[in-house]
Amino acid sequence: MIAILATVFAALAALLHVYIFVMESLQWTQPRIWKRFGVRDQAAAETTRPMAYNQGFYNLFLAIGTGIGLALFWTGADAAGEAAGRALVLFSLGSMVAAALVLVTSGKGYARAAATQGTLPLIGFVLFLFA
Repeated sequence: MIAILATVFAALAALLHVYIFVMESLQWTQPRIWKRFGVRDQAAAETTRPMAYNQGFYNLFLAIGTGIGLALFWTGADAAGEAAGRALVLFSLGSMVAAALVLVTSGKGYARAAATQGTLPLIGFVLFLFA
């Protein structure tokens, strides 16, 4: 049962990070997106576009790592496959949590975003420790 809950939270964290990838790498210059990230105007969005594009891919890669890890965890033919999957999921989720901690150190204004970015992976990480 714990493994199923861990998987649900890990998958939700991965989906959230895919959504963050879409916003940062594909939709960054749309006003509704850059305003969400606290960018002051279109010119600033254009200036920061390369940084956001790169950052979005980090989020995508963490989501992919989580997905591959989940697949290995559930379909591993032996204990080694399951262990490799667990390790990859823990690494990916731990990286998401660490990124949220870094974000919150950037200033009080980022606390909500850090909580949004870090809560699902933190719950998934803790559950995967006991799965």
